[in-house]
Amino acid sequence: MAALTPPETLKRRADFLRLAAKGRKLARPGFVLQLLRTESEAQLRAGYTATKKLGNAVARNRARRRLREAVRLTTAGEELKGTEIVLVCRQETANIPFPALCAELRAALGL
Repeated sequence: MAALTPPETLKRRADFLRLAAKGRKLARPGFVLQLLRTESEAQLRAGYTATKKLGNAVARNRARRRLREAVRLTTAGEELKGTEIVLVCRQETANIPFPALCAELRAALGL
């Protein structure tokens, strides 16, 4: 059975800026994906961000939690060494059905 542990989280601003500058961007209904694949053997690293345009702190945190859980479930058991992603919440992130959010993420990552 695949481990359902979450990927390592990006926390430094420099990492987010590096992905924004060098990464591939893909807009989906529930999020914007910034993806950077490298030759390193490091495990998947993921970052999550939500702007104040989404609403108050409760709304932003809920959107980030949904994306975090979608990444955890979608990438479980997948071989994504050397991959870094940043998911930017959109207005629809909080309202899109969770299975659809996971399906969009799976399609965006090419899994």
